Amino acid sequence: MGSVHPYETASGAKRYRISYRRPDHSQTSERGFKTNRDAELRLAELELSKSRGEYVNPTHARVTVRDLGREWLKQREGVLKPSSVRPLQSAWKKHVEPQWGSRTLASIRHSEVQAWVSSIAGGSTTVRRAHGILAGILDAAVSDRRIGRNVARDVKLPSKSRAAARHYLTHPQVQLLADKARHPTLVLFLAYTGLRWGEATALRVRHLDPARRRVKVEENAVLVSFEVHVGTPKTHRSRSVPYPEFLATPLDVLAARKASEELLFGDGHRHVKLPASRNGWFTQAVRAAQAEDPTFPRITPHDLRHTAASLAVSSGAHVKAVQRMRGHASAAMTLDVYADLFDDDLDAVAAALDRAKRATDVVKVLSRERDRES
Repeated sequence: MGSVHPYETASGAKRYRISYRRPDHSQTSERGFKTNRDAELRLAELELSKSRGEYVNPTHARVTVRDLGREWLKQREGVLKPSSVRPLQSAWKKHVEPQWGSRTLASIRHSEVQAWVSSIAGGSTTVRRAHGILAGILDAAVSDRRIGRNVARDVKLPSKSRAAARHYLTHPQVQLLADKARHPTLVLFLAYTGLRWGEATALRVRHLDPARRRVKVEENAVLVSFEVHVGTPKTHRSRSVPYPEFLATPLDVLAARKASEELLFGDGHRHVKLPASRNGWFTQAVRAAQAEDPTFPRITPHDLRHTAASLAVSSGAHVKAVQRMRGHASAAMTLDVYADLFDDDLDAVAAALDRAKRATDVVKVLSRERDRES
């Protein structure tokens, strides 16, 4: 057990100091308690933490957030894709490091974190990302027994922003867009397979299976800071995706005279980069389509992925087929994302139940009439 000792400060104020042994049996002390009760409570807290194996050495909490933050980010680079790491690095430099970099772990208070979260300028995604970095660093500190608890947890965060309304193109609108685009086959391919931009532009000739009219998705090319990074698909799993027969000839033309390792789209050597949002070739194609069709929506390349799901569902595709086509982790995720596309299914269920109920009623009526006649 430890002990409590009174002492006087240089100004003559009475204070209390506690002495105790760490789990490794080394002697240490803490001072500055204003009352004997405060000192005894702290001593009891320490003894309880030692008995539970939860003791935290206060000296280990003197490390700064900057020191741990750099290591935390480096570890993220080893497990996340470049496209996911880049936003974290940006949020660290802009929001986290300027506020907390020089602070020691032990000096941070829950109220300070809440005030900081409330002061961050930007949308909910920006705020949540910055908070997630600080909370992640402190989580690691808790796991390493540098601090007893994470004061960045249980703070109030802004609600997640609502997703923007999706735009689903019709078959004629897809064809119109393709007719106006520099890469018509790529536009049609995206709209009828549901591949992500990076998955489609990373396809190589060897991934094409003309006999089965399928492509094997094994790579994903993502543009990060003007540089294309090639890795695995988002789910880290390869998948086989079918394409309609009308795309067979255009894809064969793209694959002609290319080696098996060359890229299917583009010149075979350089990945087709995501076009600029302001005045890239895709935006120009959309504007040209809008000039011809006033109902044509303002869309991005990613909306073609949503269009593929819409066209598949409207053609009667099962939710599991849509899940595999889009590369979702589960059918539940597909239903959550595209619940609006399955409203007709709900109507069909109601109609089927109505028909079943009416048929049952008819059977009952006929049965009663037969009983009366007999």
